[in-house]
Amino acid sequence: MQEIIPIACDHAGYELKLKVIDHLYSKGFGVKDCGTDSTDSCDYPDYAHQVGSAIERGDYRRGIVICGSGNGVQMTVNKYPHVRCALCWTPEIAHLARQHNDANVLSMPARFISEETAMAIVDEYLGTEFEGGRHTRRVEKISQIEN
Repeated sequence: MQEIIPIACDHAGYELKLKVIDHLYSKGFGVKDCGTDSTDSCDYPDYAHQVGSAIERGDYRRGIVICGSGNGVQMTVNKYPHVRCALCWTPEIAHLARQHNDANVLSMPARFISEETAMAIVDEYLGTEFEGGRHTRRVEKISQIEN
């Protein structure tokens, strides 16, 4: 069964999102495009929440969010207790985010990475499995809130 990746962006990430969607299709993935649909100024939470809530509900296993810095969309989706979104600007960071942190959402900074780097990040994110072991205990503690 084909894995479907939900993807969202703001106006600054729109052009990169289109390229990532084409790349995902070329790799055999399906895509749920959560917007935005242009370079017109918009509010990133309106789109990032769609990915965060879909991951939280268990509708999808992994997702991608993109904005100018990657920070706003990452902060938005990380509000969901079962989302572990990693801001990645190199393939190596994407690899470690999956391998050690079981990141289930990838955030990318469209204004700070090249298209080539973005595709390498996506490939590393999608191609790396969670290592488990000692990392499982740590990941389980992420959504535990201490008073």
